[in-house]
Amino acid sequence: MRLLQDRASELGERHGVSFRVTGIASRRLGWIANAGGLDWGRLTRHPVALPDVWRTGLSAPHSDVRSWLAAAHADVLFEATSLNLESGQPAIDHIRAALEHGAHAITANKGPILHAYRELRDLAAKRGSRFLFESTVMDGVPIFSLFDQLPAIHLQGFHGILNSTTNVILGEMENGLSFDAALRKAQGLGVAETDASHDIDGWDAAVKTAALVTVRMDVPIRLDQIEREGIRDLTPSAVRNAKRDGWPFKLVCRAQRTAIGVEASVRPEKVLSTQPMARISGTSSYICFETDIFPGLAITEENPGLYATAYGMLADFWRAAVK
Repeated sequence: MRLLQDRASELGERHGVSFRVTGIASRRLGWIANAGGLDWGRLTRHPVALPDVWRTGLSAPHSDVRSWLAAAHADVLFEATSLNLESGQPAIDHIRAALEHGAHAITANKGPILHAYRELRDLAAKRGSRFLFESTVMDGVPIFSLFDQLPAIHLQGFHGILNSTTNVILGEMENGLSFDAALRKAQGLGVAETDASHDIDGWDAAVKTAALVTVRMDVPIRLDQIEREGIRDLTPSAVRNAKRDGWPFKLVCRAQRTAIGVEASVRPEKVLSTQPMARISGTSSYICFETDIFPGLAITEENPGLYATAYGMLADFWRAAVK
């Protein structure tokens, strides 16, 4: 929201897009709505006792997303709940409710793509709304919207490095740290969660791979159909020796179209040091698309800043507002 507010003048002056925040939902505040507009900065930056919130003229708290959307008169929903690998909930229900309400739905959550992409895509089309999710892979880099600018192109496959936590850990192990010490450093940098198992065991990379296959190759794929191996079993000596020999380890995502569908994998691979993937370090990411027209169309994201993911959601907001 801070980035959206920072860019408000530019959106208005250059693109004719204005907005007001009419609803906020969080564990602390509950479901707050006021169709006339909220002082979202006050509510999000400063501790506010809930009784004081209601005395400021806001509507009473709502108990569910549908009544909240109706009270807010919402045109756009920004959905930012945490990833649920098993079901994609509650994000799916939030997005479904927004689309049925007639609002555009924007999310940074990969779960709805993994578990309900086609349903939500078709519902958005039926309601004349947009279901947008640019921030789910490579932060705000236009990975999904890129192909909107490439009509009638056929994506055959892709490979890349899509998880920054494992990339940082492998780099620190190359520099002499143990696995545990490298993980602690990644956590200290704010790259890794306290429980980093989703990253270390390849789940995060697998979900991103599934999202790209499902959306851009138009082949629904489950996580159990992706061959997955994380970096947990790589020893510091193996990582350092591979680097020394000119074949550094990277956690590589791959997908390739075949006669019977798509084969996909996430696994540690030795990458020749002269290849672009070998030079991806720190929190950077990389993807290379193979198409029938462009054999290798690559995008590198160099050490993204604090607002990279937020920018993806802002760009989706612009797409929803102007198209």
